[in-house]
Amino acid sequence: MAVEVTSGTSTGAQRNGATTNQWVYMAEDAPASNRDLLGGKGAGLAAMTQAGLPVPPAFTITTAACNAFQEANGQFPHGMWEQTLAALEKLEARSGRKLGDAANPLLVSVRSGARESMPGMMDTVLNLGLNDDTVQGLARQTSNERFAWDAYRRFVGMFGRIVLGVSGEKIDHVFDQAKSAAGAKQDTDLNADQLRQVTQQLKELVQGETGRPFPTDVRQQLELAIKAVFNSWMGKRAVDYRNQFKIPHDLGTAVSVVTMVFGNMGDDSGTGVAFTRDPSTGQRQIFGEFLPNAQGEDVVAGIRTPITISKMRDLWPEVYGQFEQIADRLEQTYKDVQDLEFTVERGKLYMLQTRNAKRTGKAAVVTAVEMVSEGLISREEALKRIQPMHVQQILVPQFDPESRRKAGDPIGRGLAASPGAAVGKVVFDPDRSAELASSGEPVVLVRRETSPEDFHGMAPAVGILTSRGGSSSHAAVVARQMGKPCIAGAEDIEIDVDRQRMSAGGATLHEGDWISLDGSTGEVFAGRISTIAPDLQRETELLTLLGWADETRTLGVWANADTPDEVARARSLGATGVGLVRTEHMFREEGRPPFVQEMILAAPEAKRGDPAARETYLKALETLRGFQVGDFYGILKAMDGLPVVIRLIDPPLHEFLPKHERLLEEIATARAKGESGAALDERERLFQAVSRLHEQNPMLGLRGCRLGILFPEIVEMQVTAVAQAAAKLKREGMNPVPEIMIPLVGTRNEMALERERLEKVVTSVFEREGVQVAYKFGACMEVPRACIVAGHIAETAEFFSYGTNDLTQTTYGYSRDDAEGKFLGEYLKEKVLPHNPFESIDQEGVGELVRIGIERGRKQRPNLEVGICGEQGGDPASVAFCHEVGMNYVSCAPGRIPIARLAAAQAALGHTPTDR
Repeated sequence: MAVEVTSGTSTGAQRNGATTNQWVYMAEDAPASNRDLLGGKGAGLAAMTQAGLPVPPAFTITTAACNAFQEANGQFPHGMWEQTLAALEKLEARSGRKLGDAANPLLVSVRSGARESMPGMMDTVLNLGLNDDTVQGLARQTSNERFAWDAYRRFVGMFGRIVLGVSGEKIDHVFDQAKSAAGAKQDTDLNADQLRQVTQQLKELVQGETGRPFPTDVRQQLELAIKAVFNSWMGKRAVDYRNQFKIPHDLGTAVSVVTMVFGNMGDDSGTGVAFTRDPSTGQRQIFGEFLPNAQGEDVVAGIRTPITISKMRDLWPEVYGQFEQIADRLEQTYKDVQDLEFTVERGKLYMLQTRNAKRTGKAAVVTAVEMVSEGLISREEALKRIQPMHVQQILVPQFDPESRRKAGDPIGRGLAASPGAAVGKVVFDPDRSAELASSGEPVVLVRRETSPEDFHGMAPAVGILTSRGGSSSHAAVVARQMGKPCIAGAEDIEIDVDRQRMSAGGATLHEGDWISLDGSTGEVFAGRISTIAPDLQRETELLTLLGWADETRTLGVWANADTPDEVARARSLGATGVGLVRTEHMFREEGRPPFVQEMILAAPEAKRGDPAARETYLKALETLRGFQVGDFYGILKAMDGLPVVIRLIDPPLHEFLPKHERLLEEIATARAKGESGAALDERERLFQAVSRLHEQNPMLGLRGCRLGILFPEIVEMQVTAVAQAAAKLKREGMNPVPEIMIPLVGTRNEMALERERLEKVVTSVFEREGVQVAYKFGACMEVPRACIVAGHIAETAEFFSYGTNDLTQTTYGYSRDDAEGKFLGEYLKEKVLPHNPFESIDQEGVGELVRIGIERGRKQRPNLEVGICGEQGGDPASVAFCHEVGMNYVSCAPGRIPIARLAAAQAALGHTPTDR
């Protein structure tokens, strides 16, 4: 997107009747506060220059020029090159040197810098302006021939790799061979003659690879370098980085052209990178590294092992003292931790960069809280400053950094679907997962994809890996719910379930082999990596910050939780209610499926009046009621005094039976072997039931309230169990607060009929038990029609909970699992959709239905309680939307509760949360 620049950001000049935007600014004249226009690096150079700090002369080509360049298919916008040359003349005048002058050469660096910091994702070229003539002038100018040839070989290698596309490995090979031949251990061991030979060999390599000589025209070098930096904005690594951190693709990068200062001129020179506070821990001390007699690329690329910056105090005490003062001044000015780059040239300090530092979640929270106590920022600013991913990083197990370093490169990558580190033994079968886990083995369940039938194997696993599916696939949703690390859609990993093996990155793992998953990055490692466990109660600064968030937010934060343990964990993380208990998950727990299947098999005949079938049906329901009383008792007890929304059975019944195809195969195999008997009869009976229940589109078929209306005994059993559990707790002196939710309501009569039937059940139980418990009935708003007729539904519904997973499916007409596996990725890539609507609420479509539902529902019932229980309830942007439309609460997976608390506070402050 080309930026139309107006007064205050850019000016227009009349050239031959055409208006030319101001594309280029000298650092001393640039609008230093306009990071959008100058990028972070350009803005930092301008601010430091204008503050009188020691900064080399520089100018910046704007992000607007980059965007115009992209739109023009790689052509500079009108007037930009002329403005660049005019700025170069000013640079030459300030430095007293000239680009390309053999007697007194000026060298420059050409540096990238977008509004949002993207470390290492775009390109920079150093030492530009060298050729066979100017290298001699540089040697005379500095009286240091070795330095001149070192700078030249660096320039040829960097320019050849970044600008001309020569393989970095081939360039490094030339230099490594030269070191080996000379017996040199360090780069600095090579002398001037050896470096001259390396430079010539590199030029020959470039010509051989590109078919043309290395460019010696210094203005051509500058033009090509600027284009390379512009092009790097759309390079794969930069695009991937922006996708990961949700940085817009239309920002563009600025290009800063900076007079070179040299840290490789001898023992009184050097270069370094430092932070005003430790970016890992947040400790208040200058943290960083430097290298004597080196250029910046040596530190960043790890070419040489740097020295801790504290040693610089001993080496150059006066320079270090000046640097310390500047660092403190910059932190006080920007009121944030600064990431600084500097060079010392013959004892003189030059500042090359200041920008807000990237840091770990721990460091971000610690520094925000400490800066409040120091009076540097307000509590409100601290809350705005913390990003959701910062909180997420603190609250999930992470790899120990040293153990992770030793592990080497990952063997594969997928979508970071649920954060945290998981280390366990590979298993491919859910039954096997449950078996090994029950004996105390840590297991990672590896599947092409998961289904509800795999739940028993997912629950005990420490992590889940799939080669198919997206971040809202079954595996991802369930993993987040359970707080387990998950990597989904790892397509470069070949998973062969039949042969019990997986292959990726040249490694093959079998059942029982160790594997390590980083659900925060999507990286998969062979072998074991040590982990560090989180403990919220020990995270003092995070507790302080979340306390401020709770004082600020108006939106409640509840949890989606299905077991007492999950509820207890949610409460410990700050949940003030449970917004979704999925009762169908309880039907899949160990020991229950046979009774569930018996209930399903008998239900149709019982409905038709068969006495034997009805007896079987009711007996199975009675057994399940006993289980459910225990379930609800534990959950209500764990959330004593706070609301618990219990959703009645939602999925179609066939999901609790074996798959049609599997049964058919088993029966055919048994018959082919001539088998007979009770086992085969039972398989055939199951097959007939599954066939009867088969639907063309089960997601829109007999499920939710429709199931409850046709088979009322099932939901009456569940409601009886809720009421009995609540009554028992009440007698024990506790204060249960059950709220019963009817799923998939779409009409006034569905809600009215279900409430009428079920309220009789509740009343009857409380009368028998001799207690009274406050309760509510409400509707799960999952279909568009429910939103349109919300006023009618609110006649009998005391609360609405928006099930945005299904509401998104029914609004778009997408099957979530099919969409993510078939076309959603391409839609996002081609920008057909701005984001995945199953991750973050589609505010234009789904969001508008939510607005309508709330408005019409509250018109009928002004005190209507409204919340959200879909996956989006833990998404910061969706939390902000829920605040905006006036919901009472959001409900999300337990692990995302602290994030939702922060996001709700940011929404109350009018701050849009990001993950950058």
